[in-house]
Amino acid sequence: MISQPGVRVGGRTLHLSNLDKVLYPEAGFTKSQVIDYYARIAAVMVPHLAGRCITLRRFPDGVEGQSFYAKRCPEYRPKWMPTALGPGDRSGGIHYCLIEETAALVWTANLAALELHAPMARSNDIENPTMLVFDLDPGLPATITQCCQVALLLVEVLESVGLVAMAKTSGSKGLQVYVPLNSGHSHQHASSFALAVGQLLTKQHPNHVLVTMAKSQRVGKVFVDWSQNSVHKTTAAVYTLRAKPQPTVSTPVTWAEVEEGARGQQMSFRAEEVLDRVADLGDLFAETLTRRQELPKPA
Repeated sequence: MISQPGVRVGGRTLHLSNLDKVLYPEAGFTKSQVIDYYARIAAVMVPHLAGRCITLRRFPDGVEGQSFYAKRCPEYRPKWMPTALGPGDRSGGIHYCLIEETAALVWTANLAALELHAPMARSNDIENPTMLVFDLDPGLPATITQCCQVALLLVEVLESVGLVAMAKTSGSKGLQVYVPLNSGHSHQHASSFALAVGQLLTKQHPNHVLVTMAKSQRVGKVFVDWSQNSVHKTTAAVYTLRAKPQPTVSTPVTWAEVEEGARGQQMSFRAEEVLDRVADLGDLFAETLTRRQELPKPA
């Protein structure tokens, strides 16, 4: 466990602070434990972050306090930490942090950046996403159980056009389905395809699925958020902690586990459980980095 300032991480010296501060009061989970989790998960997490413009969601006073999103990489970052020009916002592009090594991930954890959010494209090819995402969001009283049910319907559609997909929990209340691309698609193509699939599911299962944004219409249904494929959007990065009462993690799951989830099996994983899963199962999301797939051409 990292427990004192001035530690060496991957050849870098980091000065850590407030290690005993409790960031998850309900769980008694401290900043030291947050840093320890990110240091230990880095071997599988960093490859998914590398080269991407990472948005930090910081919680200086823990999950029960105020938070803020930090897109612009702080000027006081270490000299060895690279940045990249990303899409920013309506005011123009800004320089984001690039998390290329364990020390960088530990440094962001020391900022109480509990959540890391990543775009679909890498910074050196920002117009071409390497993957496509369906963000499944349940409208109460629907839960992740209904998200798993919809994910199984979704994967049937994807398989019918020859596409392989991977699933992960959001670490919050939903489930996300990713389609690796790694083959030069545009954000517009990915968004259009995701919308078309969502519309097909809505037509086939109107009482359970919808693609409209209005929250008032989501009651008891699963919203298939296709818009996360926009160049300006990010989703919770794989293996990131989430700011919930417990230190839950956005966790890759097998399709067998999704089937169990559709039958009501719990689908929430805490940090220590995720470390154990990776030790046993390896990185279930590794294929998103390498598998090349082509989306059907637009009609």
